Amino acid sequence: MAVATMTKKGQVTIPKPIRDALGLHSGDKLEFVLDENGRVLCTPITRRVDDVFGRLHKPGRKPLTVEEMDEHVLQKARGKRR
Repeated sequence: MAVATMTKKGQVTIPKPIRDALGLHSGDKLEFVLDENGRVLCTPITRRVDDVFGRLHKPGRKPLTVEEMDEHVLQKARGKRR
């Protein structure tokens, strides 16, 4: 069993065996959920490029060039859209 102590500031160091098992690295985010029995569930929220690759693909949509993407981003930032 891994045990940790909370500091006065509410900080807790996650024990190394747990970090290793979850694949956690510095800067990773964790989600804490309190269940109906008062237990806390801790889930890493980590995203790698491989996790999101292809998410924006829509069949039949014409691929955009980098220049077209830049133009769309610029228009969106200015509040305009073609």
